[in-house]
Amino acid sequence: MTAPPPTRPAPASRPDRPDVSHDAPPAQSWWIRNQRVLAPYLFISPFYLLYGLFLLVPILVGLYLSCTEWAGLGTPRWVGLRNYRDLLGDHSFWTAVGNTGWYIVFTLCVVLPASLLIAQALNSRGLRGRDLFRLAYFMPVVISPIVITLVFGLFFDNEFGLLNAVGQAVFGFGGIDWLGSPGWARVTVVILVLWRWTGYLTIFFLAGLQNVPKELYEAAAIDGAGPVSRFWNVTVPCLRPVTAFIAVTVLVSTAQIFEEPFLLTQGGPGESTLSVAMFIFRAGFQRQQLGYAAAAGVLLFVAVFVLGQFAMRLLGVGRDER
Repeated sequence: MTAPPPTRPAPASRPDRPDVSHDAPPAQSWWIRNQRVLAPYLFISPFYLLYGLFLLVPILVGLYLSCTEWAGLGTPRWVGLRNYRDLLGDHSFWTAVGNTGWYIVFTLCVVLPASLLIAQALNSRGLRGRDLFRLAYFMPVVISPIVITLVFGLFFDNEFGLLNAVGQAVFGFGGIDWLGSPGWARVTVVILVLWRWTGYLTIFFLAGLQNVPKELYEAAAIDGAGPVSRFWNVTVPCLRPVTAFIAVTVLVSTAQIFEEPFLLTQGGPGESTLSVAMFIFRAGFQRQQLGYAAAAGVLLFVAVFVLGQFAMRLLGVGRDER
């Protein structure tokens, strides 16, 4: 008989190399399992944190303060809707609303068309020194408001103003109390708005004009259209999206007008140039009625939001036209 072959002894297991062939796979952490889904939200989380901290939190705090009576120190005292009820019966508040409405109407009906016409002139091919004119029209936007106040004070001063001196020397009529008469004070504020913001809006219109296809003007000229006809039938329709965007932006920003009447007239004489933003400033920082000012701010926010949404729907801002 043949002897069976010798069997080889099984290798001894080494303590430093454990047999992992029969072990379960290692458990993955929660982050490894979900990192593909959560990574995009992690990258955009700073925006939401800043958005909540600087927008949502102030809005919620303002809503709470609008229902309280608080002077800035101590604990606010809950008064419910009393601040809103008092605002609806406050003559100064409605005066500020009327003045703000006047500023909005003037800006939309005068500043907006003036900006479009200036942009059309600056976009003409034969204009020499076009860059110099653009710089001159945009300069008021970057000038300090303090400098603007000093310059306009020199122009519209009742006794030593440049306008009254020129009117007396050239036309021979008496001086106009630009800053002391309620009617003329409103005119002075809107002149300042016209001078300060026309150049800023002109930049937007100028950017829109440069995107109008030149072929449309050439086709209109071949059909016999003159400059006025080309403006109404080519320029204005092509600028409709830009005009709608600017109109909504102007509406929202002018509803919160503060610097011009505050620096030039301090809201006077009386309350003839008082805006809603100035009314909030007076109530909150001069009379220490922070709850009352917060209620006025909430009403201003609601009014601006409603007007902005209405204007956007009316003008078709953000609507896809196919």
